[in-house]
Amino acid sequence: MEKGRKELKVAALRNGTVIDHIPSEKLFKVISILGLESCATQVTFGYNLDSKRIGKKAIVKVADKYLSQEEVNKIAFLAPKAKINIIKEYEVTEKMELELPDTFIGVLKCKNPKCITNNEPMQTKFHTIDKEKAIFKCHYCERISESENIEIIR
Repeated sequence: MEKGRKELKVAALRNGTVIDHIPSEKLFKVISILGLESCATQVTFGYNLDSKRIGKKAIVKVADKYLSQEEVNKIAFLAPKAKINIIKEYEVTEKMELELPDTFIGVLKCKNPKCITNNEPMQTKFHTIDKEKAIFKCHYCERISESENIEIIR
């Protein structure tokens, strides 16, 4: 090790999921939407880590948990450039580089109080109309919204 250089070591994950390249300001939202504050297994996270790719990043390691497609879509909505690694017996068995999906079903809540999804028991559906600018359109009422004006259904 170089003189004056410090390293932070975190125990290797035997089985589970690593979510990397989360913008630091989105870390606690990711933890919340995944319900990790009440997770029974080990959860490790790093905050405000240096990243050549995005400046400051966060990382989450969750032991013995694999994400559903709905959870992956929620993370993609919050952190569309994040990466997910699946770990089995200390080996990375799968890598996913996230991007916004074309359609979100049952993930996002429409802000239009007159939208049928806010007045009838049915799943929401949004179409991604601009992946770069993160702009979405409600399938039912056709309201167009930017990501910061949409909330995730938990």
